[in-house]
Amino acid sequence: MLKIYPVKCDRFLQYGRVLKGYDCNDLLRKMEETPLPKDHTIYISSDPEMEKLKVFSELQNRGFGGIPIQLGYCNGFNVKLNAVEYHRSSEINIAVSNLVLLVGSQDDLNISDLTYDTSKIEAFLVPAGCAVELYATTLHYAPCNAENSGFRDVVVLPRETNQPLDHHDIKEFEDKLLFAKNKWLIAHPESGLDKEGAYIGLTGKNITLSEY
Repeated sequence: MLKIYPVKCDRFLQYGRVLKGYDCNDLLRKMEETPLPKDHTIYISSDPEMEKLKVFSELQNRGFGGIPIQLGYCNGFNVKLNAVEYHRSSEINIAVSNLVLLVGSQDDLNISDLTYDTSKIEAFLVPAGCAVELYATTLHYAPCNAENSGFRDVVVLPRETNQPLDHHDIKEFEDKLLFAKNKWLIAHPESGLDKEGAYIGLTGKNITLSEY
């Protein structure tokens, strides 16, 4: 049985950390105006209006050391793992509603074929208003519902992350996972992401929160 841990427990420290000192109130209010699909998720990598807010420059300067960033969101309804991804950078998530993050460690990838056993996934409840950093070595994907009404989540990443690739040369095995800019993706056979060209490498159950 998959146990859901509080994100503020020590167990989360191998995957990331809870951030402090950011005033996200204006951002959270703005996020309440964003769409909330009832049967799927949407991802907007960059929202120009939210990037005008004061907290944006603070996230850029404190959270990412001054490099160009993008601030967008992932909203909707999701109860399945479906895939894991990683970046060459940290990702900051700010929970607008209560949500669950399913995460794993890049160290647990099978280095011979870059498969990943989903039994190693752990789940953490992130309360509304909480900001967390996910380290570059943390496997993750879209958040899951903590409530039947769905979730809203702010996603902050280096600028151009998740945009279409300009070039895709495959010279070693990991190159097969490169799905978009700064996005390496491993999908589950049940996800349907193979139709989009994703590498199928998750083994075991496609974790579904409603089963627990």
